Amino acid sequence: MKTPIAITGIATLSPLGINPEEHWKSYQNITSAIREDEELDSFSARLTPEGLAGIEELREENPHYKRLDSVVLYGIFAARQAVQQAGWTDGNFGINIGSSRGATQLFESSYKSFAARGIVPTQASPSTTLGNISSWLSNDLQSNGPDISHSITCSTALHALLNGVAWLQSGMADKFLVGGTEAALTPFTIAQIKALKLTPKEAAGLYPCQALNLFKKKNTMILGEGAGIACLERGEKENALAYITGVGYGTEILEHAVSLSATGDCFQKSIKMALGDLDPSEVDAIVMHAPGTITGDLSEMEAVKAIFPDNLPLLTTNKWKIGHTFGASGLLSLALAVQMLQHQQFIGVPYLKDKTAPKKLDKILVNAVGFGGNAVSILLSK
Repeated sequence: MKTPIAITGIATLSPLGINPEEHWKSYQNITSAIREDEELDSFSARLTPEGLAGIEELREENPHYKRLDSVVLYGIFAARQAVQQAGWTDGNFGINIGSSRGATQLFESSYKSFAARGIVPTQASPSTTLGNISSWLSNDLQSNGPDISHSITCSTALHALLNGVAWLQSGMADKFLVGGTEAALTPFTIAQIKALKLTPKEAAGLYPCQALNLFKKKNTMILGEGAGIACLERGEKENALAYITGVGYGTEILEHAVSLSATGDCFQKSIKMALGDLDPSEVDAIVMHAPGTITGDLSEMEAVKAIFPDNLPLLTTNKWKIGHTFGASGLLSLALAVQMLQHQQFIGVPYLKDKTAPKKLDKILVNAVGFGGNAVSILLSK
């Protein structure tokens, strides 16, 4: 990269808590936040009671917010924290916040009204459009830069980061707010995952999601919810939490809607691009996408083995703990990587045997991919 990009603020809302401090505390134990969900007749990882209460308080702040989908409010909740941490007060920044599914809850309730009575609420259309997310974040934060919403399935948040980096590297902006948000724990969404046979019917011991367990015989992807937001600034900054020193992306030729090659071709492309001229041996750890499916986990592992044939870095994921948060997942993985760099502590997967952790963590790679093979890899440095 021509110029390193500083991460000066990062905020997380997930089943682990309402801020990065709560997340890091939760990562110190081996308890999963995934639970049996009677309402959904499935496993899920929902926000904590404090998180849900915080969202309801936010909803009551503004009459307009009562009409917004939770996916927007999750984004606003996390974005406020990130911007405060970064010290951004003048509104001179761009926004790119994405979501895989968008305003899921509101869209489904609007359709129920239409199916039952043939009418929809007046605000159904503007409140369920994808652009609704960044538009309301921009309004809440009073930013005056570009505001962009997009969906690139499960790699959405890291694609938002890619876009923010491009704006900064081009000189068209000095600051960019990026990330993803997802509030898709609905019966219809769960039914779709069940139809694809991606989620387990019963738990395998203490950990229903067996992400990175390469010997599992069944798919174990379980849905979670939340948001992850990061503040990016061009160049070196005194308040930098970490630096983005490499970015990469890759796509594959589609064989079907959810295809991913056995050798993880898109991941091989994205990882190589992110590493650039860096010797692969300098990467200390990788936060894997690892959705908990047989094909997804094995494909990514094959790609990693191809790029790191002589000595694999430490490998981890957080989906065993918080589930798969779709469009928000990449940024929540990035947040874990940033905290591991800050605290100089590797957070592993409790049911896997890790090799000895290095004396220090200097460089961590973060992966994400979505349906159709659209991978992103981000290289972080202290």
